[in-house]
Amino acid sequence: MMRRHRYQPADDDSGEINLTPMLDIIFIMLIFFIVTTSFVKEAGIEVNRPSAQTAERQEHGNIVVAIKANGEIWIDKRPVDIRAVRAVVARLRAENPLGTVIIAADRDAKVSILTRVMDQIRLAGVTDMAIAATAEPR
Repeated sequence: MMRRHRYQPADDDSGEINLTPMLDIIFIMLIFFIVTTSFVKEAGIEVNRPSAQTAERQEHGNIVVAIKANGEIWIDKRPVDIRAVRAVVARLRAENPLGTVIIAADRDAKVSILTRVMDQIRLAGVTDMAIAATAEPR
């Protein structure tokens, strides 16, 4: 008499799905998104910006200098003295050479402080700067 043998695969885990290739792809995509994300340096305070009809949104990484209504200057979430603005902006510009310097001055800030900050930024070698404003509805 002949016996019948059923064929059984050698692997006992043939019913399981191998997740290793999918996890590899997910980790590669995660690394890609982390590397390609542009980081924005925030000033660290909320400023009541004036509004303008010609205001445009800028998406790339920027250096934000905030001026409060009482004259305080904030860069990179830290208060900065007017005499240190030049050095701080020069350091941040070296880290992000393509970033634009944006001055976010409160609408009640004094113009004299704004012009002194702009002078310090120009002395740091930055020629492309903008003043932040809120877009008016059209």
